[in-house]
Amino acid sequence: MKKEDNQAFTPEEAESVRRDFSYLRAGGFLQLPKETKDALYAFLAEKAEGGVPLRDAFGLNKICNSLGAMRLAAVEIGLGGSVLLSRMVCSLATEAHLPQIGRLFGREVQQGAAAFFRVWKLAAKEEAMRTDNFRNLLVSQAGDMRVILLLIADCVYVMRNIRDTENEAARRTLSTEAACLYAPIAHKLGLYKLKSELEDLSLKYIEHDAYYMIKEKLNATKKARDAYIERFTAPIKKLLDAEGLRYHMKGRTKSIHSIWQKMKKQQCGFEGVYDLFAIRIILDAPADKEKEQCWKVFSLITDQYESNLKRLRDWLTVPKSNGYESLHITVKGPEDKWVEVQIRTERMDEIAEHGLAAHWRYKGVKSTDGGIDAWLADIRSALETGNESLLTESLSSDLHEREVYVFTPKGDLFCLPLGATVLDFAYHIHSAVGNHCVGGRVNGKNVSMRQELGSGDTVEVVTSSTQSPKPDWVNIVVSSHARSKIRQAVRELQARNTVMAKELLERKLKNKKLEWDEAVVNQLVKKAGFKEAVEFYRAIGDERLDVNELIDMYVGLFKRENNLLERAATRSAGEYNFETEAEQRSAGDTDVLVIDRNLKGIDFQMARCCNPVYGDDVFGFVTVSGGIKIHRTNCPNAPMLRERFGYRIVKARWAGKGGSKYPITLNIVGNDDLGIVNNITSIISKEEHIMLRSINIDSNDGLFFGILTVLVDDTDKLEKLMKKLRTVKGVKAVSRT
Repeated sequence: MKKEDNQAFTPEEAESVRRDFSYLRAGGFLQLPKETKDALYAFLAEKAEGGVPLRDAFGLNKICNSLGAMRLAAVEIGLGGSVLLSRMVCSLATEAHLPQIGRLFGREVQQGAAAFFRVWKLAAKEEAMRTDNFRNLLVSQAGDMRVILLLIADCVYVMRNIRDTENEAARRTLSTEAACLYAPIAHKLGLYKLKSELEDLSLKYIEHDAYYMIKEKLNATKKARDAYIERFTAPIKKLLDAEGLRYHMKGRTKSIHSIWQKMKKQQCGFEGVYDLFAIRIILDAPADKEKEQCWKVFSLITDQYESNLKRLRDWLTVPKSNGYESLHITVKGPEDKWVEVQIRTERMDEIAEHGLAAHWRYKGVKSTDGGIDAWLADIRSALETGNESLLTESLSSDLHEREVYVFTPKGDLFCLPLGATVLDFAYHIHSAVGNHCVGGRVNGKNVSMRQELGSGDTVEVVTSSTQSPKPDWVNIVVSSHARSKIRQAVRELQARNTVMAKELLERKLKNKKLEWDEAVVNQLVKKAGFKEAVEFYRAIGDERLDVNELIDMYVGLFKRENNLLERAATRSAGEYNFETEAEQRSAGDTDVLVIDRNLKGIDFQMARCCNPVYGDDVFGFVTVSGGIKIHRTNCPNAPMLRERFGYRIVKARWAGKGGSKYPITLNIVGNDDLGIVNNITSIISKEEHIMLRSINIDSNDGLFFGILTVLVDDTDKLEKLMKKLRTVKGVKAVSRT
């Protein structure tokens, strides 16, 4: 069959599958009972026959890729177990097949397959891939160390086989992932051999000319390097042999990628890189004499050649975080050339080549710090103590307990604390974005600013120029950064409102041709019940105080301060008329407000803060000017008025049968559905004794917020209207201001 046929195996591919599968089974890496093996064959055949593509973007056979990566992981790392079966079933499966995978192969294989799908869904720009944040996100999404190791092996295997691909874009993308993502993770794990191969292959595909230039020059100078290494090591061998040490020695040329990085860093040509190779002395030493013999070799070499102690690297006393142990020294050899010598034991060399994984067939490790370094520390602890419980736990749980990683629509990656909301993310981007946030879009869906985020989410913030931060926003966010920015913005906003409130008061006084007297203003602040002027102006800005009432109070205080008060004319008791019950009944349909002991003829106004309507329970409040403001008993300002100015409260009640029109403000919240506003206005227009004066509609996050002003006769008609509005489909709440 031709390779171009998507569902066909070439003879070479069929042989590769047979060979790799046999190796994994014979080596004990993949032990499958007959029923599981039969189920696996049937599952893959079903997916292939169902139209699932057998080849990837490079034209490579997916099943061959899986087995090749599994064999590589087994040989280089010693990886085995259920994760290999998970990788195998993922060859031709999708997330939709997870329930079937669970039924056929068990929960552990299903969880492993789900981990592969989660990681493969991640996508980011090259800049994001270079960050520890993205690598930690990859680890958290994998949830199992074995998955990470197999992903590294997977990347190496595919990179080895895409030299002749025609899909240049896909090859460049994979090469970027290899260099920016998998090579750094392999380095942290101590998998230096795989790390170097990934870096060299990525350079080969991304910087083709540089790669082959360095490779050709290395080949051209190989004989000269080998001859020099022989001259350098000859005297060292005599010294080591004389001491009776068991060892072997080899010269190691730096990787092509490492040489290229040095050329760029030092801004020099190939010839300018003097340390192209290093000499490695590997001792066969008993465990209790490893450090002693390494330092003995160090002493012998530095006696033979001049050393540069500034270049001494002691990773014997304190190993690297990834477990690397070695002693590095740079000495001046023949022809005054500086040569790096690495001294280690067989055990240290095995770890350096294959990482800590060389000693353990991984079954998953729990992280204690949410990062790869702590993950490695757990591996080391588990290896040293032989604690199997550590080796069989998932690493994902603790990674999810501390932080989440989210993307912007452009692919940039950000780390946020667990429980972070859209508002947290907005403030993480910029305080100006947070201050104007009204909601967001998470993975393409509209959400509120309270929406909690999860790792891997793509988040876009929705802002509005009319939005401003509110004090209660601190209860929405979890990050200290966002809280501090909200408090700062609220303070600044309140300061601006204070200035504006002061300017408003000054303007009102000027309009009434009253001069600004600081002493009188201070008295006004105290008379209004405030200790600080800032709180006084803030109350004006929040509309908790009526400016017109304050002007009246100011006039009285100003006159008293300047001795301008006029003695009020004494009125005869006969001028007051008490309204009789008969007079109340003869009032007909007119509204008569009876205040205290049925006094009539007193100047009164309806308070704008609560807009009383005929039928409401009300009380009167005596203003400085002598008039009375009528408030509802459940007015928002009622508690403050009773507490501070109880002596100015008078009883009040309605008389007559109503008939006047009173302006009432209604707040309506509902779903932002087509036609809902028309339904609301239609109901109001059909009411005979109710008029719609104004309507203001705002829409946000799929909800609409309506503020309606209507004219009504009394509370009965108002309650009936509100009841009808609540029956409109989509309306969630109707309340009176």
